[in-house]
Amino acid sequence: MSTVQRATKSNAAKKIADKNKLAIHGGAPARTKPLPLEFPGVFGMGAAEIKAATAVLRAKSPFRYYGLALQKETERFETEFARFIGTRYAVAVGSGTGALHTALSALAAGPGQEVIVPAYLWVSVVAAVVNLGAIPVLADIDESFSLNPLEVEKRITPKTTGIILVHMSGAPGNAKAIRDIAKRQGLFLLEDCAQCAGGSVDGQKVGSFGDIGIFSFQMNKNMTAGEGGCLVTNDLKLYQRAEACHDLGYARDGSGRLVMDSPDLWLWGRGYRMDELRAAVLRVQLRKLPGVVRAMHRSKYRIRAALGKFPEAQLRKMVDPKGDTGCFLIITYRDAETAKRVCQALRAEGITTFPQGLSNLVMTDWGLHLYYNIRSLVNRGSVDGRGFPWNIPANAGLGGSYAKGTCPAADGLFERSVLLPIPSCLTRRDEDDIIHAFEKVLSAELSSGSGERLEK
Repeated sequence: MSTVQRATKSNAAKKIADKNKLAIHGGAPARTKPLPLEFPGVFGMGAAEIKAATAVLRAKSPFRYYGLALQKETERFETEFARFIGTRYAVAVGSGTGALHTALSALAAGPGQEVIVPAYLWVSVVAAVVNLGAIPVLADIDESFSLNPLEVEKRITPKTTGIILVHMSGAPGNAKAIRDIAKRQGLFLLEDCAQCAGGSVDGQKVGSFGDIGIFSFQMNKNMTAGEGGCLVTNDLKLYQRAEACHDLGYARDGSGRLVMDSPDLWLWGRGYRMDELRAAVLRVQLRKLPGVVRAMHRSKYRIRAALGKFPEAQLRKMVDPKGDTGCFLIITYRDAETAKRVCQALRAEGITTFPQGLSNLVMTDWGLHLYYNIRSLVNRGSVDGRGFPWNIPANAGLGGSYAKGTCPAADGLFERSVLLPIPSCLTRRDEDDIIHAFEKVLSAELSSGSGERLEK
């Protein structure tokens, strides 16, 4: 080999080495532009939403039950959303939290009852249970990051009244197995689909497996009006109770007037009605939802396919990959230290958002999504300062511990897992950058088997 050939070969090798040098060690990052913020429904907003909201304002009729020129946007949204999910009824409300409260009220949850909830959830789930005077009972999760059916069975007591299955981080939980347990034990099943609108299991939409399904349309969700929620059901009585509870405590007839002559519907309302402005926006967002989900799913599974050559990076178990909405990617590593190193190295490669938003983080930093981070739960806090609902005689001895260690499988997964939101607007270049960053970091960290190259 000539001197020129050796020099050429050396330069080529140096370029490859420089390209693969980790940013955390002074190399060039995979990308210098922040990733898009993780707001799926927002990226599809445009003229159609503006037109829909403007029509309501021009009609000067933003209240759903009466107005100068009632547009019936909320009623239409309920019909269209129920049809999309595959249920008979829907009740639109002001928030996902409002949907939880309304659903549990319709299901008659209250003092003297236990409700099983997962270790991976959002604070609103336990808040709704506690605010109604019932007691939450934690059940562990499995590698799907959803309720483990075997752990649910262990938590059932004579005081158990129902189960809340939360379809977390965009992917459906094991709805069929949990539904079978609920039916066999005579318990209600409430599906929390706040983070999984448009998801499905074997072609059946989440929200249609349980007695009631709830959804959120807050800013972070797959479809959004900034805030909003909805519950769906196939049960007429539950629908009537939910309709009454979300309003003034009584059902309404076709003209919007309160129905006062039905004693079994003399309830207490919460004023969670959805307004016409948000309903008009959500009708448009619902039409766009399938496209939003397809975009996230396509991006996520392209990245997942690239990660398949790194068996040490364990991809989240999917109950139904086709039914995954794709809005979050979760990867579990061999130990907590590896997860932290990989996360830091990826962030150095530019796999993050800025200045706001949460992207590419170890799940122990995922705030109120983790049961042991909810201080008011761990310490049995109360609004009245006297211990409600823990101090009610009917609740004596119910619940158990909420401290870290109560759900060991979840604890281990949180410590070893890194979560990356998948925006609905990722370009092919964005995906390439994410894949390149993973390949750089995982080749250095995992192929060596010791982590020495990342720690340098």
